[in-house]
Amino acid sequence: MGKKGKKEKKGRGAEKTAAKMEKKVSKRSRKEEEDLEALLAHFQALDATKTQVVETPCPPPSPRLHASLSAHPDKDELILFGGEYFNGQKTSVYNELYTYNIRKDAWAKVEIPNPPPRRCAHQAVVVPQGGGQLWIFGGEFASPDGEQFYHYKDLWVLHLATKTWEQVRATGGPSGRSGHRMVAWKRQLILFGGFHETTRDYIYYNDVYAFDLDTFTWSRLCPSGTGPTPRSGCQMSVTPQGSIVIYGGYSKQRVKKDVDRGTQHSDMFLLQPVDGREGKWGWTRINPAGAKPTPRSGFSVAVTPNHQTLLFGGVCDEEEEESLEGDFLNDLHFYDATRNRWFAGQLKGPKSEKRKRRRGGKAEPEGADKQERGGAGAQEPLEVVREVVAEDGTVVTIKQVLAAPVPAGQPQSGEEDSPDEAGGPVVEPGPRSNAMLAVKHGRLYLYGGMFEAGDRQVTLGDLYCLDLHKMQEWTALVEADPGAQEWLEETESEEDSDEDAEGGSDEEDSGDSGGEAGGLAPGPGRAPAGHSGDRGGARPASQDSTNLAAAREAPTRCCPTARPCVHLASLFPSPAPSGLCGGSPEEPRLGVPWQAPGPP
Repeated sequence: MGKKGKKEKKGRGAEKTAAKMEKKVSKRSRKEEEDLEALLAHFQALDATKTQVVETPCPPPSPRLHASLSAHPDKDELILFGGEYFNGQKTSVYNELYTYNIRKDAWAKVEIPNPPPRRCAHQAVVVPQGGGQLWIFGGEFASPDGEQFYHYKDLWVLHLATKTWEQVRATGGPSGRSGHRMVAWKRQLILFGGFHETTRDYIYYNDVYAFDLDTFTWSRLCPSGTGPTPRSGCQMSVTPQGSIVIYGGYSKQRVKKDVDRGTQHSDMFLLQPVDGREGKWGWTRINPAGAKPTPRSGFSVAVTPNHQTLLFGGVCDEEEEESLEGDFLNDLHFYDATRNRWFAGQLKGPKSEKRKRRRGGKAEPEGADKQERGGAGAQEPLEVVREVVAEDGTVVTIKQVLAAPVPAGQPQSGEEDSPDEAGGPVVEPGPRSNAMLAVKHGRLYLYGGMFEAGDRQVTLGDLYCLDLHKMQEWTALVEADPGAQEWLEETESEEDSDEDAEGGSDEEDSGDSGGEAGGLAPGPGRAPAGHSGDRGGARPASQDSTNLAAAREAPTRCCPTARPCVHLASLFPSPAPSGLCGGSPEEPRLGVPWQAPGPP
């Protein structure tokens, strides 16, 4: 046989090998999908046992992200649905429904028959008709190991007046997806973007759909002009002029085999009816003036009472060749569509701070007061910065603001200051991504989200409130509880099995090899479930996490689990009383025990 014949035979052999591998992978994918569907069927069977509405007072919900927080259109109430939690080894996805009574400062868990399946990264929109309705579309379910995803394309409505769930079956709607955005526009729901991922591939969307709330029908819109590129996790809101604004978001694309590169978008578009006709839409790219937010993903969005769009937090990722570092944020930005301008949100501080007066004297000008307090004898609050190095070399910076010390012999100020003005730490939500926002009676409510500490993902369950009319200071309604935080370390046997499954490659075992949110390679290599804006191709935290020395010198077994776990109490800068699980008086803590609400 000549050289040509040998080459042809060798080529056919390689094709056969590739075909066998493709068949094997396809068979394994089908098996994984069947397992996931069986798990979903099991959960649905459990939900089917609920036959009546049960509303039970309860402590605040457990920490979570990618849930939805909505304001009740008639009652002083917030509605929390779904979400997920990852503890280092297991992903939990919820379909729980909670309500928060604003006046009573009380939580209740509401169990309603026939609820939607468990999901996260969905969209929820409240409309006033019919006594109030909560509409939910899409989202995803993740397997406990975080390796498989099921994307929903179902549409549900919760009738708030009767407390009943209804699945609305309408054809011609969007494909299954998560990380999309949806708003109420007149008597329609308008949906944009999102993404869908399988074990082998992913796709991002920039399509637009409308659901008619009168006819219960879907229609796909085909706007004229050049619109946003495919993305997930963007800002979507309705302007006072009746247009829909799209800002930012996240997407990723494959640059070479097993290497993806993420993009944090910062462009802005208007979607609006053409010539006032509702059936025909058009895209227009806009370039607002003012203090624009820095590029980021995983930010949260709400609409203020004066119809400005509010943006909070998120994470800005910085990529290098084989590493990804995220800078988590807690800043506020406002977009005024009327003036097409961004504004940075600045808090004024406590009201009494501007009304200080000397005992027995007249009020002094604010500038003179500042000059006196800012002189050589004045001391500002101290910012203590601790850098903690993990075993893998990851540096975690933890900042803590302490009250300014008063020098010995210096008399106390004659100003009538409140205790909060005596140099106490500022109350505000910590930096995070994927927090849930809702606005009710001019107040912004912020719940949960996540941040990262080295290889660890810290999921939050705190609740804050900010008066948007006064813009003075945040109020902590539910403080973060380090006792609710755990991180399960991987056992040696699991590490060995992972190495065997991945071929034992050093590159594959690297904690930074995986990428989501601006990450480089796909897979479970890196934590940020929320970097990409409601996942957007994200994976849960690394399965090969190292022990962060700052969190605890050695794992404790104070959690109800047989595996070693680490409480992340040291990541919450606040004094801790004794009696903290596995802790000491020197360890920080913010959580307070829950007590059942008393009679109204």
